[in-house]
Amino acid sequence: MPRNHRSDADIAVQKAPRRPVARGRNEVRIIGGAWRGRKVRFPPVPGLRPSPDRVRETLFNWLAPVIRGVRCLDLFAGSGVLGFEALSRGAAAAVLVDRDRALADHLRATAAQLGAEGATVVQAEAERWLAVPAGPFGVVFLDPPFHSGMLPGLLRGLDRPGWLAPGAFVYIECAADEGLPALPEGWALHRQGRAGDVGYYLAIKNRDPAPGRTPDLAAGARGGPPR
Repeated sequence: MPRNHRSDADIAVQKAPRRPVARGRNEVRIIGGAWRGRKVRFPPVPGLRPSPDRVRETLFNWLAPVIRGVRCLDLFAGSGVLGFEALSRGAAAAVLVDRDRALADHLRATAAQLGAEGATVVQAEAERWLAVPAGPFGVVFLDPPFHSGMLPGLLRGLDRPGWLAPGAFVYIECAADEGLPALPEGWALHRQGRAGDVGYYLAIKNRDPAPGRTPDLAAGARGGPPR
């Protein structure tokens, strides 16, 4: 997206090491739910690498008890496969945010092809979009460019009132050698894993104090319309 001015975060993203496009295929498959096996194609944008199938399968196994009926946010949508996978598995809505115009246009086209009525695509810089609450969300997918230094600020932004439903889950994907940054107060690490150079984590905000209870994320499906 053309810009006249670049913030420090923009510059950090430009300097961050780029992950290769997925072996030239520029497509991934949805691995579960109503659209299982459907292909999600995406433009050959430098630095774009969808979450590996193995990682997505593990993630959605973790989220299986809570994903149905939840409102989701895919904050660095890229190919959109995380948001579309969530909708395929019964999420009520997914807001897909990406700063790249070509990707945003392609995400809208993919949503139309899938008949994904619950998908809303927003073209915006993630940190700027977080300035005004658009939640609450029950599940957030957070996969910024590796080594960009953006994660701590993004977590603080999501921790502000109006973004997360009580008991919301936040999925964080980063370079394995980065490690998970400090979580905001009241958050807890729920699950974690590693696949090659990818580290992935599932955090929960305001864990339910009652042992054995699954957080009720219905509030995350009732938020007002996204901007």
